[in-house]
Amino acid sequence: MDAHGNFPFLKETILFLALSGVLMPLLSRLRINPVLGFLSVGVLLGPYGLASLAGTWPVLSWFTFARPEDVEFLAELGVIFLMFMIGLEMSVERLWSMRRLVFGLGGLQVALSAAAVGALALWFGNSIEAAVILGVVLAFSSTAIVMQLLIQRRELGTPLGQSTFAILLFQDLAVVPLLVLISILGASSGEGSFASLLGSAVVKGVLTVVLIYLIGRRVVRPLFHQITVEKQPDTFTALTLLTTLGVAALTWYAGLSMALGALLAGLIIAETEFRHEVEITIEPFKGLLMGLFFMSVGMGIDLRALLAEPLWIPLSVVGLLAMKALIVFVLLRVFGLSWGRSAEGGLLLGQGGEFAFIVIGMALALGLLERQVGQFMLIVVGVSMLVAPVVARLGQSLGDNIDRRAAPPAPEDMEVGELGGHVIIAGYGRVGQMVGQMLAEQGVAFVAIENDAQLIAHQRKAGVPLVFGDASRPELLRKLRIDQARAVVLTMDHTAAAIHAVQGIRRLMPMMRIIARARDEKHALLLREAGASVVVPETLESSLKLTGWVLETLGVPPDAAMRLLEQERERRIVALRDASVGAAS
Repeated sequence: MDAHGNFPFLKETILFLALSGVLMPLLSRLRINPVLGFLSVGVLLGPYGLASLAGTWPVLSWFTFARPEDVEFLAELGVIFLMFMIGLEMSVERLWSMRRLVFGLGGLQVALSAAAVGALALWFGNSIEAAVILGVVLAFSSTAIVMQLLIQRRELGTPLGQSTFAILLFQDLAVVPLLVLISILGASSGEGSFASLLGSAVVKGVLTVVLIYLIGRRVVRPLFHQITVEKQPDTFTALTLLTTLGVAALTWYAGLSMALGALLAGLIIAETEFRHEVEITIEPFKGLLMGLFFMSVGMGIDLRALLAEPLWIPLSVVGLLAMKALIVFVLLRVFGLSWGRSAEGGLLLGQGGEFAFIVIGMALALGLLERQVGQFMLIVVGVSMLVAPVVARLGQSLGDNIDRRAAPPAPEDMEVGELGGHVIIAGYGRVGQMVGQMLAEQGVAFVAIENDAQLIAHQRKAGVPLVFGDASRPELLRKLRIDQARAVVLTMDHTAAAIHAVQGIRRLMPMMRIIARARDEKHALLLREAGASVVVPETLESSLKLTGWVLETLGVPPDAAMRLLEQERERRIVALRDASVGAAS
């Protein structure tokens, strides 16, 4: 029997696996984003690339994909696993801890960007349905590219990194109503008004989410628990795949997208203790199938359209980058970031994202977008992602220059090169100012680091040796002669920024004494694990101080009271550390 009849897409499958085996290590070594790599390979080997020459050179048919539909099934599985992994990254606890940034900053970014892009799409003659879809999907940025850039720069723990992460997290959340909306619009094309369809989408989406959540709580979680108790790893993998595909199928039968179901499946498991094990189990499948998905997207992009529109495509890319960058810049300034870091964040998030390929593909299949419009926007998004690393690098340089100019010059009497035996204070807010004043009263030289240009300007008028910058950056620390410093004091309010600073200082000066302020015991433990020498939890110290006064009032000798308080301080830190280790295991 013909082998091709038994395995319809044998050649395509072998070719993809071969490309994956070569591409994945190569892209990793060259530090090229895998999304862009697979997208480019799809364009090169697709029906509009080298495959179009197979009629002239038949040998090319063995190394190209002439029919994109041959890999569509596996590509859809890749989308499902992508959405599932995104769902795993979300949790109620994480969302609540970052609620101001996620729902405030992230919500405003999506709303304003969608309104601006949607209005422009309407102006160019698109239907209101198409304008809404294009507006929302082009408001999204590439999570894969942006997160990779932040990790490479070691900026994920900075205020800019946290703000950027919050925006990306809300964008992931916004995928849910968008997928619901597209499914409803596609199923009800030409029936009823847009307002009624939108209302129906919201109601149907809410009911589906509630139903799946109940199933997850009552069925999925107990099954995972039973399997882990019986220690059946093979069954665990099977249940993970069943949950992903089963919930995806459920939403499909309900008239919604399978991608939405996969996202909800991830959300269900994200709230359980099995989340990390599931991530490890599903990661190999996701990587391979996502590569296939983006390769199939590349196959559907006709670069001849770029040659046909040599002016409009570059203008559209620049317009998209500029419009989103301006909106993000304004929002980051409103939420407290400096002028320079706001400019950097705007350019970092200006590109389109991978969701555009999924959503525009769905909209084209359902007839909600004209094919010419869809192809044009896919090329615009693809080009914006290709130039994203370069634009982000320019944004970083621009941000540094802006912040240097915004910060006032150093006081004339401050010679950084003459520093020695001094203390470096990172963060010069309420606590930092108190530390600085007491050091000055004792005749101890210090220099402070702050990222609030207005605060710097105000304090320098009073003669405070204050510089602008990030306390985790080695070049700044060297400039402040950290090798000659006696200690570093961290007083920042931002938890992630403080941890990031401790790690940066410890990498540069392994033996430096780092004294850090913490908001609570949990924050204190994280700072200790990052490398802080001494950590002072504010809530704990306040409680212990109050207890000390009570003991003194009750007649307990001061020495005995001090021993009791020190024992309690250490006991609480150890208990928290043990609890953290137990939870991790």
